Formats: sequence, C-alpha cells, structure tokens
Amino acid sequence: MYFMIVIKNLEKWYRNSLALEVEDLVIEQNEFLGIVGNNGAGKTTLLRLLLDLIKADKGVVTSDNIPVSSSTAWKSYTSSYIDEQFLIDFLTPEEFFHFTGNAYGFSSNIIDEKLKKYEVFFNDEILGKRKKYIRDFSRGNKQKIGICSALLVEPKVLILDEPFNGLDPSSQAILNQLLIRENAQRGTCIILSSHDLDQVTQVCKKIAIIEKGKLVRTIVNSDQALSELKSYFSVGKILEDES
Repeated sequence: MYFMIVIKNLEKWYRNSLALEVEDLVIEQNEFLGIVGNNGAGKTTLLRLLLDLIKADKGVVTSDNIPVSSSTAWKSYTSSYIDEQFLIDFLTPEEFFHFTGNAYGFSSNIIDEKLKKYEVFFNDEILGKRKKYIRDFSRGNKQKIGICSALLVEPKVLILDEPFNGLDPSSQAILNQLLIRENAQRGTCIILSSHDLDQVTQVCKKIAIIEKGKLVRTIVNSDQALSELKSYFSVGKILEDES
C-alpha cells in the first residue's frame, strides 16, 4: 500500500496552548479523506501544516516521501483552497484562472478548455462578466472561483477547507459530483474539512474526527457513518462529557 501523506508526532502550539497534536496519520495515494470537528478543533491548523503555511513545533509531514517543511518539490502536484485570502481579488475570474493555470505550466488554450467542465457549477455567474473583479462577487461565487482554480490544475493532492460553505444546495450537489469524479477518474488524493456531516458522508471514503486539537477517531465511510458521526457530536454526549 502506498501512502501519499504521512504525519508523525505533529504538534502546533500557540503560546501556551496546544492547538494540534497528531501522533500518527497516513493518507493513501487515492484517498478521499474528510476531517470533521467543532469550531476550534484544529481542522484548519492541520490543513495549513499540510501546506507548510505554518510551521510545526514538533513532528513532520511528508508528501510523496518529501518533507513539506524542507522542500518545495511537492508544490508542483498539490493545490488547495483554504479561504478568500487565497484569491487575488483585483483580478477578474478569467485572469485569476489563467494566472493559476500558467503557474502550473498550462497554456491559455488548455485552461479555457478545462474551464468548460465547470460551466454547470458556475451557473453562468462567473465567466464572461466583463471587468467584474473577484472582490465584487458574492461569497458563494468567490468560493466557486477558489475551488475551481484548485481543481483545474489537475493536482495529485487537493486540499480544501470548508468547501461547502456559502454554496446553495444545487451548487453543493454539483461540487460533490466534481470531487467524486476527480478522485475516481484521476485518482486525486483529496483532503477536505467540513462542519457538514451530511456532505462529508456523501463524498468521502474515510472520515477523521478531530476534537480539542487531537485526532480521536478515523472511520471508513459506510451506511452507518452519518448516524455514528451525529451520535458522536450529539448535544447529549457533549453535556455528558462536560458533567
């Protein structure tokens, strides 16, 4: 079995507070992993460590056997969308897509061709809007722009933080299909975080639960996964734990 990403003894502290502690996590080459947890659980911290956006205080993350903190080689096959700070909001969507695609070595013609795959997702609200800059789009459409900029470069590893936020139900359903297709047809290793347990169980093969900065459980998706997750995060359990 080949592991795409391996995490060992990973810790991140903010002042005297432990934000994340993951002793051991391996993510397979064709994995589709969902990371769930409450606000402040450490989901975004983990994704940022995977992308070397922040430095770990202890431990190591390797991608395709490459330590992400000491090499940039993994960046050529990795793409991500974390939040609006990843966007260049004074560009139009077309300009941003071409900027991103060119950075990964795709020609303008190829980028235009690839964008056709996302026309249904865009719902005629993104492309061809003359000089409408990204800053002028709604939150949901900014989300679509960021996600598609990460998808169109055909990465081996795709990392998304709360991709369903701001999307209407139809757009969520279309995104589900886009991600499932990306994983099934191209074998892309997809790692996403989400508060939406329903969406996670619809798309992910495996689900990791993070609580108070620690990886407490990893489950293989099944017909019982949603009920298991809802039970885990139930109000009754929370009150019981705090009593």
